[in-house]
Amino acid sequence: MVDESLVVDIAGLSPGEMKAVQHGRLSVLICNVEGEFYALENECSHAAVPLDEGTLRGCEIECDFHGALFDVRSGEALAMPATSPVRSFPAKRRGNFLTVYF
Repeated sequence: MVDESLVVDIAGLSPGEMKAVQHGRLSVLICNVEGEFYALENECSHAAVPLDEGTLRGCEIECDFHGALFDVRSGEALAMPATSPVRSFPAKRRGNFLTVYF
């Protein structure tokens, strides 16, 4: 098995902000929650729409399409209509860079 990772420049990502980055065909959402960074798949498990079009409030992101709610720390689905989690990925900050592991 090959270990894969993605290094993301997070220098301009302020608390409460998020951004989508590509890793091959996978879109990954990076979220800054009060200086802690989290990485998850950038696709709602209910409607398959990008989560970066939604709203980040604390540790929760709301899908803009139907209002599904997810915990960015774990990917857990918190509110209907989503019942399945989104994938979350371990990440480690090193200065202005975040390494996301797949």
